[in-house]
Amino acid sequence: MLNVLMMIKEEKPIPPASLNQFVAYFFKLGYSGFGGPVALVGYIYRDLVETNKWITEEEYKQGLALAQLSPGPLAAQLGIYLGYIHYGIAGATLTILAFILPSFFMVLGLGIAYKLYGGLPWMQAVFYGIGAAVIGIIFSSSIKLTVKTIGNFTIGSFRKQWLLWLFFAASAVFTFVKQSDAILIYLFAGFVTMFIKHPPSWSKTLINCILFGGIGFWEIKEGSLMKMAIFFSNAGTFIFGTGLAIVPFLHEGVVNEFKWLNERQFLDAVAVAMITPGPVIMTVGFIGYLVSGFPGACVCAFATFLPCYLITICSAPYFKKIANNNSIRAFVEGITAAILGSLLGAVILIALKNIVDFPTGFIAFSVAIILFYSKRVPEQLIILVAAILGICVKYFEN
Repeated sequence: MLNVLMMIKEEKPIPPASLNQFVAYFFKLGYSGFGGPVALVGYIYRDLVETNKWITEEEYKQGLALAQLSPGPLAAQLGIYLGYIHYGIAGATLTILAFILPSFFMVLGLGIAYKLYGGLPWMQAVFYGIGAAVIGIIFSSSIKLTVKTIGNFTIGSFRKQWLLWLFFAASAVFTFVKQSDAILIYLFAGFVTMFIKHPPSWSKTLINCILFGGIGFWEIKEGSLMKMAIFFSNAGTFIFGTGLAIVPFLHEGVVNEFKWLNERQFLDAVAVAMITPGPVIMTVGFIGYLVSGFPGACVCAFATFLPCYLITICSAPYFKKIANNNSIRAFVEGITAAILGSLLGAVILIALKNIVDFPTGFIAFSVAIILFYSKRVPEQLIILVAAILGICVKYFEN
């Protein structure tokens, strides 16, 4: 009996760092981690696996796989998972709070400044250049994500992954032509890919559950905070992959459906998320503040991150079984392909509405080319240069 107890004790993972140290790291990552979700998960691997050895290689891979299979922001889900497996519910909760609060308060401060000074020429000049740069950044990121997720834009890749490319193209065209998010195409792509590649025996039950969750969403007649809570919780539930994947969904609801922001304000909101560290998805806090002040910012941020938090801590104990389910992997592949197509369609649509002259077109095109062919140029430097160019252009115009 003593030997059995000793074996159980040895098998239980022992946290290599205290909870305070772990939370402090994610707080630092939240206020200093630039570069978007791909860069953030890279920092986590470098610091926690290679340098500090707080997390094993296997734990990191499992957490990253779960984050890719689940909806919500990639880096945030990885942090939640790693916090949960070593420190339980308290670790998962404190980790996500430490990670998102720094960027939340940064975008909140920028939202206050935007409301106070958004009409002044210098502020307009800054966002004139930044907005064009953001279009280039999103376009470049969408192409890179597509290449990484589906494959290169080659005949061989089109033949091998013809189904995913089909959903990618259909989603891109639909988003561009209809100027709305293609949520039904996402689900359709996921189910069709799952049925063709790995049809599950329990597929009928899954279909009923997912379709039921989307019925009547736009029929709710409540105040702005309630509408925002429901809308942004859906955004956090249905969007897979990186923070940029949420852009088409937000554009459809925020600009077209509810008309909370206009095109210029929406692009500025995405720009604010780009120039601040932490998760790009924190643009929801800026949007919420512009719509309903501080309560709106809190509601939008909480509603967006709550689904991925709950999904991660609920699925973490059973993840090994989930990760090996080929049907679920196929379902996520289909959804991801459709979302990437929608992202490309949305950025083209946004570009046509916001690139209004040669300088903005030049900035957007230059940024897209630079980021696509170079991995060493930091995005925050590009944003700074774009802001300076915007000020210069407006100065010489006047």
